[in-house]
Amino acid sequence: MKALKLLPLIFLFFVASCNSIRVTTDYDTNADFSKYKTFAFYKKGIDKVEISDLDKRRILKAVESEMLAKGFTKSDNPDLLVNIFTKSIQKVDVYNNNMYFGWHPWYYGPNFGTQISKYTEGTLFIDLIDANKKELAWQGIGSGALSTSGNIAKKEEKIKEFVAEIMAQYPPGKEK
Repeated sequence: MKALKLLPLIFLFFVASCNSIRVTTDYDTNADFSKYKTFAFYKKGIDKVEISDLDKRRILKAVESEMLAKGFTKSDNPDLLVNIFTKSIQKVDVYNNNMYFGWHPWYYGPNFGTQISKYTEGTLFIDLIDANKKELAWQGIGSGALSTSGNIAKKEEKIKEFVAEIMAQYPPGKEK
């Protein structure tokens, strides 16, 4: 019976772990991030990204929104160039929770046995390049499960969430 009482907690943990976005960042420790005030997208790099044009526009729109919210201004002569890169892989998780259906000296219950879940994990890289030096100043990387339901609203929301989680780490050293 104790195992059955824990089932909702195990399910909640599983759902929460599938929906989380893992973020890491790296940056040039010599860069003065306070001097960056303007940005533009790095078209040459963005054109090479192998995702649909619709998803590319969704990502760029979300990045632009986050940059503007941080006080940046879009410019033809920017301090920072923004580049993106994406990759995705199919993941398979196998869970064996050793429960079974049938008689047991302590309870009679269902068999949850081995469970398999398949999902696509996507990774979004956001690079902020010092436009004068032509060097990478900051990179944010977010990884998490992608929405494959076909629901466009959910997809757009997931993209906004990815970008917001990554950009929350900029500038480096900012108190969170």
